[in-house]
Amino acid sequence: MASSGNKNINAKLVLLGDVGAGKSSLVLRFVKGQFVEFQESTIGAAFFAQTVAVNDATVKFEIWDTAGQERYHSLAPMYYRGAAAAIVVYDITNQTSFDRAKKWVQELHSQGNTNMIVALAGNKSDLLDRRMVTTEATQTYAQDNGLFFMETSAKASTNVNDLFYEIAKRLPRLQQAPNLSGMVLVDRAQPAAERAATTSCCS
Repeated sequence: MASSGNKNINAKLVLLGDVGAGKSSLVLRFVKGQFVEFQESTIGAAFFAQTVAVNDATVKFEIWDTAGQERYHSLAPMYYRGAAAAIVVYDITNQTSFDRAKKWVQELHSQGNTNMIVALAGNKSDLLDRRMVTTEATQTYAQDNGLFFMETSAKASTNVNDLFYEIAKRLPRLQQAPNLSGMVLVDRAQPAAERAATTSCCS
């Protein structure tokens, strides 16, 4: 629970990436601390929620794990529109998934919120002997496109929590910018009467 002086932030977060990149596995590891070896492909999108405490804020992530299949691509804007953050996931053993991740980044830059935090996650870092996408190339790409980048392994639980915590740390900075509908909602422990008078917004 946040103390009375703390900020409570609800943040919509969306995961995007090619089928098989490990989006669902990352979310499952973060939310439930679990890993399923043969994860079924997501149909449409799946919703999860998880709360983390960082600095003087309590962040509740409202997480949308989107399907990677091309036939669901047209649904993606429904989920990233109004999102405070996006994690674009690729598989380090699959160059095609990295190429697809770049297309997602381009789409977010052209159609997403101006102040959206975009993270690039190179998943399956435990499969180093099968690596096809180099860390150096991805770091350069991330720097050139204003992303922050981590290599993760949902299976080995490497950098998964760090990825979400880093996003959480960056969220309060958005409060200095114009707040787009559904982006980040802050409740500074207002009196009940004031909260009732405040128009709420869903993300």
